[in-house]
Amino acid sequence: MNPDSSAEEKIVEAARTIFTQKGYAATKTRDIADKAGINLALVNYYFRSKEMLFNKIMMEVMSVFMKSIFSIFQDKETSLEEKFELIATKYINRIKSNPDIPNFILNELRSRPEEFFQKVIAGRKMQDLYIYDQLVERMGEEKLKEINPIHIMMNLMSLTVFPFIGKPMIRMVTGIDNKEFNQMMEERKQLIPQWIMQMLT
Repeated sequence: MNPDSSAEEKIVEAARTIFTQKGYAATKTRDIADKAGINLALVNYYFRSKEMLFNKIMMEVMSVFMKSIFSIFQDKETSLEEKFELIATKYINRIKSNPDIPNFILNELRSRPEEFFQKVIAGRKMQDLYIYDQLVERMGEEKLKEINPIHIMMNLMSLTVFPFIGKPMIRMVTGIDNKEFNQMMEERKQLIPQWIMQMLT
């Protein structure tokens, strides 16, 4: 950690590390203060609560992540199938490394949807993206009468994200352990693009 960093930067850097290692629920503000080498009172001075600090970090994480996702959406050199593979892989890898992301997104969408839309998605609409044009072209006039392309994108997102949101329930009703769950998520990197492509045929 750079000794010349400001106290606030040290707190944010330490919090980012601790939240990633322990998750939101298991992290204590004192853990962050100890990691930053800063007095607990100073952490509370800059960030009034653990939740406020967590939200700041997660907003930054999601903003950077969504920029990478939108670069895939806008890439004119990759096919639809390649885009689906890249998106599924990026989402699964990101959430496996930071499992608090799905609940953070749900909380933000419930409490501050407009702010989340502007800060994380930068006000972009799906219909303005190159991937949408690819979907329309691939589906053709007859298929478009049956399925709105937005359904395709919703299915891509839900197939990727929902298992992480429902992980506790899925593990209880199936009896699988964490290792088996993660293996299934790895398998879904290949399965999700196949399922989505089948919808287009």
